[in-house]
Formats: sequence, C-alpha cells, structure tokens
Amino acid sequence: MNILWLQASGCGGCTMSLLCAEAPGVFDALEGAGLRFLWHPALSLETGEEVRALLRRIEAEEMPLDILCVEGAVARGPRGTGRFQMLAGMGIPMLEAVRRLAPLARHVVAVGTCAAYGGMTSAGGNPSDAVGLQYEGAHPGGALPSAFRARGGLKVINVAGCPTHPGWVIETLMILAAGDLAEEALDRFGRPRFYADHLVHHGCPKNEYYEYKASARAPGEIGCMMEHMGCIGTQAVGDCNIRPWNGAGSCTSAGYACIACTAPEFEEPRHPYSETPKIGGIPVGLPSDMPKAWFMALASLSKAATPDRIRRNAVADRIEVPPNLKGLKR
Repeated sequence: MNILWLQASGCGGCTMSLLCAEAPGVFDALEGAGLRFLWHPALSLETGEEVRALLRRIEAEEMPLDILCVEGAVARGPRGTGRFQMLAGMGIPMLEAVRRLAPLARHVVAVGTCAAYGGMTSAGGNPSDAVGLQYEGAHPGGALPSAFRARGGLKVINVAGCPTHPGWVIETLMILAAGDLAEEALDRFGRPRFYADHLVHHGCPKNEYYEYKASARAPGEIGCMMEHMGCIGTQAVGDCNIRPWNGAGSCTSAGYACIACTAPEFEEPRHPYSETPKIGGIPVGLPSDMPKAWFMALASLSKAATPDRIRRNAVADRIEVPPNLKGLKR
C-alpha cells in the first residue's frame, strides 16, 4: 500500500516521534506490512519536479493513493483562502491540496492532535485559523466537512497525541494494510480504540500513591499528581504507561503531569497545566472510570488509611522509607 505524507502547520514532532520506533524500527515495520512511502517531506529523497510530477499523477488517478497521512493542522487563513501555508512548489495552499487529495485516498489519517483537532497550532488567538482535518477542536467539520468519507468508507482516522506515539501510528497503518480497521474500531472522536480505550492512568507508576490519595505538592515529589499538580491521567485516553515511549518512559513516570494531549482542545485548559483547578477544595476533573460519589467516598477512606511510608514518600523526591521486608520469607 502506498502512503503519501504531507506536513501542514505544526512542528514536525510527530515525524520525529515516529523515527523513535524501536524493535522493529519504522521502516522495517512498514516494509514488513507491505507499506511504502510514495513521498514524505522529511524522509524521502525526491524533491522539486519529481514531487510535483507525483502529485499530478495522483490527481490524474494514474497512481493509486492508499493512505493519505497529514501531520499538523491545516491553516484556513487569511479569510478562508488557506494562503498562509502554500504547498511548496505547487502554487496552491495546503488547504486546497488536502481537499483535492483526500477524496482520492482509500484512507485518510490525521497524525497527531494538530492534524486531528487543531491542537497547539490553533492555541491562543489562532491567527492562521488552523483546524484539524475533520474537526475544529471538539466540533465536527474542519478542513474537510463532517460528512467526508474516504474511498474506503471511513471518516478521517485521528491518531491523536502531541506528539503521537510511534506505536499508535505504525499499528494504525498496519491494521489498515491488513484491511481490519472498521468504523466501530474508532471512538467518538475518530481515535483508534486499541489505544483510546485505555486511560493514561492504567499502568501509571504512581498508582500506589493514587490509591491512597497520597499527593505530591511540589515539582519533583513522587506522590500522585492528580490532587494538586494538574495531572488528568485518570481522564485522558492513551496507553502511554502500558506501552512506554522509547521502550522505557512516559510523562507521569518522568514526574510530569498528564495534560491529556490526545484530547480535543487540550491546548486551552483555562488553567496552568501544573495546577489542579478545584471548587471547595475538590478537583473539578474527577476520574472518568467511576461514579464521582464513589470516588469521593473512597478518597476519604483511603486518606485515613494511608500508611506512614506512603505518606512520607509522597512529598519526597526519592524513596525515603523503604517497604518493611523483615517478615518476608526467603
């Protein structure tokens, strides 16, 4: 299957993340699944007239386009013309190129949250009027209409993340190559459910502290970051702590709060990322996998039962009180 990859308005971080795929690397994985790049602006050798000729052949339907991948948000400004970002050498806006090529593709994949929903590119005043391929934030309809379907029958597949995980991209492409991705395999925001049915909280190395509501209060402390430090891993979709980045890490394992980068409009949280908004001392955002009343009741009981070891370690920058192993039989 052929892949055409376009980089629209963004930082290129999703391509850099993709190159971090390991065991196997991205090229071996794609080749093994029968996938190849027709062209990628950062990874392909072809430039200039070679690329123009390729795009003309695709438009003339002389070259099949199996998968169109778009990385980065699509700028619609100024005034809907899209001319804030031109497709180099083609003399047309990226907006127009996406609208021409998407209907010719068997599948269309938005790589990263910017391409999916607008993401960081659309933050602030959004002077370029940047949007996702089929969403503007959480609202259907972006560079492409909400009713758009690729030739294979699916809407845009949103492999969201900022940057997105290399495994999510490769697995999505491999499932498409196998012909096994159906509409029901996508969640309500078009994200593949193989990772979107998980919470970042699942497998978090701070879960012992979470269970006892033993909370960090300052950067560098090893307790749970939900109560005070802005972490929303109990609400954010992603298997980041089950499928570690680069085989070893994740945001929360590195001591950073999860900011739900796979979600529409994560770029505008309306509060500092490192602070938990509260009403009456209770966090506004509570875990999505249990009723709020249950959580509040369990939280009170858990705090009352917190072992001294966990309470003290939670506000330290390293383990100060190790587990008591005296009774462990050898």
